[in-house]
Amino acid sequence: MAKLESTFKNMVLVLSLITLVAAVALGSVYNLTKEPIEASKRAKQENAIKEVLPQHDKIEDGELVNLNGMTDPFTIYKAYLNEEFVGAAVQTYSKNGFSGEIKVMVGFDSKGNIVNYSILEQKETPGLGTKMVDWFKTDKGKQNICGLNGGTNTLKVTKSGGEIDAITAATISSNAFLESVRMAYSVYSEKYDGLSGATNVNNELSQTN
Repeated sequence: MAKLESTFKNMVLVLSLITLVAAVALGSVYNLTKEPIEASKRAKQENAIKEVLPQHDKIEDGELVNLNGMTDPFTIYKAYLNEEFVGAAVQTYSKNGFSGEIKVMVGFDSKGNIVNYSILEQKETPGLGTKMVDWFKTDKGKQNICGLNGGTNTLKVTKSGGEIDAITAATISSNAFLESVRMAYSVYSEKYDGLSGATNVNNELSQTN
């Protein structure tokens, strides 16, 4: 095979060819991985919904809810047992994490008590903010939020006048997590009228965001 003459024109041609091949390769990899990644996210979301809810036999399709002052909508999934409303899961978020946005699934029973939560996405500092995965459901000190009520409990860190112990050396991450939980309760109380204290939480959210 004849060697190309080392000219500016040929160099541009070779570089363009390399760029084209690389772009095609990257596009192929993206198309191959896009569907599995999306499927993995859907599976994680579905598992999280089931994990945070009380016992149920039916879950309604997600309903988008917009809150005043928030850029993105939230999603609520209402759950039933023998056709009786037993609670709901709320996909919530906070954009105020140490490393950006966190996404959380929070479950409530029919009285507005927190059943459980699951972290969907977060990019917090390993060994610090990442502890939110388990910290706020651990029975130690004032860490555990499960069983607390969004309408009657102050879901803030103790340093801010709340009832919850922050993750050690990760106050920003803790504040963001608890903000997402308060948002979740506000969404829940807006879609289900049988909750006491909902008005106070909504007022608090409008003042702090």
